[in-house]
Amino acid sequence: MSEKNNFIDYIRIFCHSGHGGAGARHLMRNKLTAKGGPDGGDGGRGGHIILRGNAQLWTLLHLRYFKNVIADDGEGGSKNNCTGKDGKDIIIEVPLGTIARDEETGKVEAEILTDGQEIILAKGGRGGLGNSNFATPTNQVPEHAQPGEDGIEGWKQIELKVLADVGLVGFPNAGKSTLLSVITAAKPKIANYAFTTLTPQLGMVAYRDNRSFCIADLPGIIEGAAEGKGLGHRFLRHIERNAVLLFIIPSDSDDHNKEFEILKNELSEFNPELLQKEFIIAISKSDLLDQELTDAIVKELPKNIPHIFISSATQKNLVELKDLLWKALNKPI
Repeated sequence: MSEKNNFIDYIRIFCHSGHGGAGARHLMRNKLTAKGGPDGGDGGRGGHIILRGNAQLWTLLHLRYFKNVIADDGEGGSKNNCTGKDGKDIIIEVPLGTIARDEETGKVEAEILTDGQEIILAKGGRGGLGNSNFATPTNQVPEHAQPGEDGIEGWKQIELKVLADVGLVGFPNAGKSTLLSVITAAKPKIANYAFTTLTPQLGMVAYRDNRSFCIADLPGIIEGAAEGKGLGHRFLRHIERNAVLLFIIPSDSDDHNKEFEILKNELSEFNPELLQKEFIIAISKSDLLDQELTDAIVKELPKNIPHIFISSATQKNLVELKDLLWKALNKPI
């Protein structure tokens, strides 16, 4: 991945939570008590490693060099039934839409969806019980105390799935990046060749009455992406979380309906649930069309999916497109 790339959507970190402190083994002794009972306190628990959602973050870039995360151990217990101090927790802030997997098992251990949500990724070891816990009528002076539990260690995979409201879907060079640059403040790289967008680009669309929604230009997918050709799975997974999918099909396409069906099939191969999302078709670069060509394209398009003819170059129908997207995003469930 290029060092200049500011969109980091996958990292590995080594986590080591803190060990629990040992329980104390102590008998009360002071000038008034020569042979008092057990008063060993419990050990403190080891520090947790915690993931916390932060709505201000959009990528995992800030964790790029954050390779080893080691939490403090808990302190041991002491006399007078004093409990040891807990190890300090380490909090890792991540964007919304982040999941964490155990590298060895592949199991998803955490999914962060809301701002401020906290999930313990690696639990600190419990502190051991001091000997005061083990006194019984028959053993009033126990010399036994528990050691603290070990912390947990292992490699974790942290992965971000973009939480945008609208995902732009289309073949490379369909005009997605240009549209994003015109209707949001995002500045994606734009060029007239396939695969200009190698990572998702996010932008906020300002709507009426100070409202806004988030739109993501997802990398162009090609036939066979679901099998891992082209840019493959790594990017298709970003589409899973978008509420509305906006299919961008250029007006100069040879067969608009076929292009739509190929894109739809890619999504279905990757995850059939994607077909349950709200679809909208936008015919891009339509400033070049006359009425006759426009009518011909309309006949090709599926009847049950809303469509709109747009041009990023001339701003044609962009306000209407925002209205259409806002309406789709705010449909009552």
